[in-house]
Amino acid sequence: MNKLRGRPRGNPPTKDLITEAARELFLRHGYRGTTVRAIAAEAGVDSALISYHFGSKQGLFGVVTQVQCARSLALAPALAGDPDGLPERLLRAVTDLWDDTGFNRLAVQNEDVMRVFREYLDQEVLARIAEYLGGPDATDRATAAVTVIGGLIFTRYLNPLPTLARLSSADVRRILAPTLHAALRPRPRTHPRHGLRPAARPAPAGRR
Repeated sequence: MNKLRGRPRGNPPTKDLITEAARELFLRHGYRGTTVRAIAAEAGVDSALISYHFGSKQGLFGVVTQVQCARSLALAPALAGDPDGLPERLLRAVTDLWDDTGFNRLAVQNEDVMRVFREYLDQEVLARIAEYLGGPDATDRATAAVTVIGGLIFTRYLNPLPTLARLSSADVRRILAPTLHAALRPRPRTHPRHGLRPAARPAPAGRR
């Protein structure tokens, strides 16, 4: 099999080949089950061309699904910095790119595409946030955060509520920041019997 290496010469349909191969594999195996190497093999190109054309697997996924979810949730900048500012960085990562990016809302009518999108939120975004947070309650906190972020994406962009869609990006961040802070706040440790009073001992017979 001839593979195209490095920068493509002329005008071969390399990008289209990669996109079609990725779409088929994402829908067949899901986001996590599809590797860059597998996409390259399916398209018959070198895996370096995926980075060249799309930047990363996330970037390719955003193009394939046509909802730009991977680009809007580029986690590297959001997960760089102190934990206290994480809610604001996550909200900005969503609003800055989704507000400025055109996308095809017909994509949300395709259940296969939305299944893969949900998997991306669950397995990629949630896992990366949990890894950043660390600690025994990291998964719970990340789950709560992704619930807020996913709710924002669906109700402002994919299936917009009129009231939310009319708000400015700054207002969206202002309104949701306290909720996201609460979602990401460490959970207090509780003893299994916390809040339960010890059972009263029966009084001696002579004192009744």
